[in-house]
Amino acid sequence: MLRLEARPAPSRALSMLSPLLALAATVAIGVALFALLGKDPARGLAMFFVEPFRSGYAVSELCVKATPLLLIGLGLAVCYRANVWNIGAEGQFVLGAIAASWVALHATPDTGRWILVALLRDRANANEILVSLMLVYVATQLLNYLVYGDWKDPAGYNFPQTVTFADATKIPRLFAGLRVNVGFVVALLVVGASWLYLFRAFAGFQVQVGGLAAAAARYAGFSSRRALWTTLLLSGGMAGLAGAFEVAGPVGQLTPYVPAGYGFAAIIVAFVGRLHPVGIVFSSLLMSLFYLGGEYAQSRLGLPKSITGVFQGVLLFSLLASDTLIHYRVRWQPAHAKHAAARKDA
Repeated sequence: MLRLEARPAPSRALSMLSPLLALAATVAIGVALFALLGKDPARGLAMFFVEPFRSGYAVSELCVKATPLLLIGLGLAVCYRANVWNIGAEGQFVLGAIAASWVALHATPDTGRWILVALLRDRANANEILVSLMLVYVATQLLNYLVYGDWKDPAGYNFPQTVTFADATKIPRLFAGLRVNVGFVVALLVVGASWLYLFRAFAGFQVQVGGLAAAAARYAGFSSRRALWTTLLLSGGMAGLAGAFEVAGPVGQLTPYVPAGYGFAAIIVAFVGRLHPVGIVFSSLLMSLFYLGGEYAQSRLGLPKSITGVFQGVLLFSLLASDTLIHYRVRWQPAHAKHAAARKDA
């Protein structure tokens, strides 16, 4: 039978190249998938990797898609480096959109779900993975309650949406005729701030030590509670900021379709970017290619919209497979040898 055996010293170069290996595997599987669906593989790949660069408008849309992925991915990277597993960025994105909509509509703001997650983990020792994930549904139901209820546009022909926000409350666009806005510039500035925090600030050093070696962090006098609150507030705040930019930027109103899966896709973005701010810039652009490519494939090739999720999933599993093979080698162990080893251990 096959078994995995840990390598004495995993290759650092291959670890850095792992995202590229995963991308190559994703492209290869994509070629096979298009062929199985009866589509020209070259044209199918062009929808994902060529069409998003064909015009200034297409590049602008690429930046629009990348903005929330970049902001959320940066926040999640801080969390994961601290060994705090925030899986509910999608709900935090939604609450940020709701809060920004209140600013535009003059309603009552939401208190912020990431604060609740941190409180439950800190005081009740609740698992932040389950709490953050389950509260995504709470945020989504709150959104539906508002757009189907008190915030619904009375002149909107009964569609579940708010009124279009006034121009004064919208995020300024960078170029006339294009949807890319100031949010993209802010996201790039957050990249620099995240790098400084993680690799040049003592507070960032404390967070990372706590994630790598909790016992060493306690011995050094670093506060695990402070790291917990800091990382969850940062990641939740950045996801909320991404949601605010989304409704006050390209969307221009609150609708039930604001949750686009960015919060979950950003988990892949964070890991493909190796939890490094610069790497996350490139991985967010790559994930944006998948979003745009899926739209092009749907409209021009007649493929289902779910093709985007397929590419995202293949990329994630390819990355996990690459990392596994970098850290472990596959060995063949005959069945009789396994039984002999088991008897010896007994």
